[in-house]
Amino acid sequence: MILPLAVIAVAIGITLIYASYRDIRERRVPHRTWRPALAVAVPLALWIYARAIVADWKVAAGYIILVLVFCGFFYLFQAMNLFGGADAYALIIITACLPFFPFQPLLGYPPLGFFPFTVLTNAVIINIAAPAGIFVRNILEGNRAPLPYLFLGFPVEGKSIQHTYGFVMEDITEEDGVLVRKFIGFRDSLRRMVRGGRRIYTKDLRMHPDEYRYELALYRRAGKVWLSYGIPFIIPITAGFAMALFMGDILYWITETLAGV
Repeated sequence: MILPLAVIAVAIGITLIYASYRDIRERRVPHRTWRPALAVAVPLALWIYARAIVADWKVAAGYIILVLVFCGFFYLFQAMNLFGGADAYALIIITACLPFFPFQPLLGYPPLGFFPFTVLTNAVIINIAAPAGIFVRNILEGNRAPLPYLFLGFPVEGKSIQHTYGFVMEDITEEDGVLVRKFIGFRDSLRRMVRGGRRIYTKDLRMHPDEYRYELALYRRAGKVWLSYGIPFIIPITAGFAMALFMGDILYWITETLAGV
């Protein structure tokens, strides 16, 4: 089954690269982006599942259960606004169409041997590296904020905020002619996401300036406004996918290394 799995991996990999480009540029990945990959991957995946069931139906059943559970969680997270739509679609497509490793990666097969889990853990590890880089930048530039926010964002000029990328990390209002500003807490941010509330994205400021005339005026008065670059998770997913294919499970390798195995 190496060849059909490899073909699926190539189709999904190319689509992930294109989706990452679209997400960086426009912060939006249209549904049609996934159609070519699905046209290639779905028929091959069905054939692979059929072969796996014939070879060993018990093992195949275990993998199918894992696929259903993972896809269900990804869909649920997207429905709760904890995942972006593009992120959820990418993970669901990888999980449903590529449950097995196409070939043995450099670090070997992890114990579970479930390819989507390796992609996810790799993506999470890669995503953790970004806040560390942001923190170093803030320290070097002397930016001051509560410690957690030093890992999540950085200040930009309020007068040109719409020409940057990310979402606003502060609530800025005016009371009796005085600017009142506070950082949006994690719980508050999570609560807004679950309730379907929208963050203020710089793309919205750029595309709909008339709707955000009041906010833009406040940002200009504020001078500097803290912004989270909001690296799209599709990028770590893409990197985690490539790493899973060629390197393997980074988390398992780290665990083995620390344990001295």
